[in-house]
Amino acid sequence: MSDIARDVAKALIDIGGVGFVPNNPITFKSGILSPMYMDNRMFPSYPKEWKTVLNGFMTKMKEQKIECEMIAGIETAGIPHSSALGALLDVPSVFVRKEAKDHGTKKMIEGGVVVGKKVLLIEDLVTTGGSSLHGVSELRKAGATVTDCLVIVGYELQEAKDAFAKEKVCLTQLTDVKTILSVAEEMGKITEENKRIVSEWLQNPREWQR
Repeated sequence: MSDIARDVAKALIDIGGVGFVPNNPITFKSGILSPMYMDNRMFPSYPKEWKTVLNGFMTKMKEQKIECEMIAGIETAGIPHSSALGALLDVPSVFVRKEAKDHGTKKMIEGGVVVGKKVLLIEDLVTTGGSSLHGVSELRKAGATVTDCLVIVGYELQEAKDAFAKEKVCLTQLTDVKTILSVAEEMGKITEENKRIVSEWLQNPREWQR
């Protein structure tokens, strides 16, 4: 595992953004039950750890040779990260609504015009990929070119990999659940039993909930 993956995993654990709840699993938007949760929304309250994430994004952009004319975040969790990254890179940023407002201009893309622009999508978390690819679809409908998505944590579910491949979007993650489990074990933040349960869940999340 890379230094970025480990550093971001440790930062997330340090701020209390990871929890293991096999006896009270949370429900994802996709309907999948999960024995763990992650809260990347906490990062802005911890500037030092947040810089680890933002620096990770910039490093991945260099490594992957990702170029963009604009950065977009998904409402709401992706917005702080996309806005901060845009400011650091001196690149304009916008955000994509989950659904149009029922008043005003009823726009899906807020903050700027994306027509003819190459846009990099920023996400906080990718499970099945539904929310992210909805954002890709809206950006493309608005006239943008979107080929890459950067995410803080990816669950690496096959369902998501297939969905991104189908839409011809390259998904690049800073860290993943397996790395988080490994770092949490080193830090004494997870029991052997909880690690086993989450590892089993990763094999087939939809079957695990049954």
